Amino acid sequence: MQKIYDVVIIGGGPAGVGAAVETSILGIKNILLIEKGDNHSQTIRKFYKDNKRVDKDYKGQVVNLEGHIDFMDGSKESTLDYFDKLLDQEAIDTAFNSEVESVESAEGIFRVTTFKAGYLAKIVIIAIGRMGRPNKPEYKIPPSISDIVNFNLDKCTQGESILVVGGGNSAAEYAIGLANENKVTLNYRKAEFTRLNELNERILLDFNKSGKLAFRLGTDIVSLEGEGGNVKVNFSDGETATFSRVIYAIGGTTPVEFLKKCNIELNDNGYPIINDNYETNVKNLYICGDITTTHGGSIALALNQSYQIITHTFAK
Repeated sequence: MQKIYDVVIIGGGPAGVGAAVETSILGIKNILLIEKGDNHSQTIRKFYKDNKRVDKDYKGQVVNLEGHIDFMDGSKESTLDYFDKLLDQEAIDTAFNSEVESVESAEGIFRVTTFKAGYLAKIVIIAIGRMGRPNKPEYKIPPSISDIVNFNLDKCTQGESILVVGGGNSAAEYAIGLANENKVTLNYRKAEFTRLNELNERILLDFNKSGKLAFRLGTDIVSLEGEGGNVKVNFSDGETATFSRVIYAIGGTTPVEFLKKCNIELNDNGYPIINDNYETNVKNLYICGDITTTHGGSIALALNQSYQIITHTFAK
């Protein structure tokens, strides 16, 4: 007979790792963590620059941790190391490189299907994030320049002329991290930055004042073209500029279609409808992490959500 897991967790970010570890600490043995990437914490690995500071109190929002995970301020590297140790010391099955296609419930048992296999579970926790599905511009990106139009820093090299697009902290941190070894311009459609934390804004302004980083504010991009192996950018003010690479950091989207396939009810804004214990309209199907809110990004809040789900579920 096929094994029935007590808990299957979809997503290996902080919320998913937290749910797996908290379940294991309670003595539950049949736990499976499914992640579409080749390791846990893909958003931190791909979207955080090396040595990026990681704060427990994200953007100054003080969070008192409720569970057993002692997450503290650190760096990208120390945070990944800490989550490595948590997963290594607990009895948790993992399925990496496995993207979940559907979650179906029948007679109190879920069938979780990936392109590789199917798993049975009594309880399912969806802990996928938004940054794994980055927002893309409405205009078409020509296929001929797809290698030099990116949504993370994976392909960047030294000495490039780079346009970073976005006005949030991710865009700011991309631009700051690249500016020491590249010629960087930061484009934001508004005339002023309105969503930056104080530290990022101060560094950006200092870099701009010293000439290490250029701004193109108050103008949007209309279209992109290929030009001699570079990217020609056409702006809404009628001006054009050419760059060797364009990087978008314009946020992420809730994976609406996947949630619909799981028969989860959504509100008018496309966010899942959940109760106070993060349970959806489907019994024993929970959601935690930044897809539960428009104010995502806090690792500590995600850990608290996963702890609350586990304690509620096994206290029933």
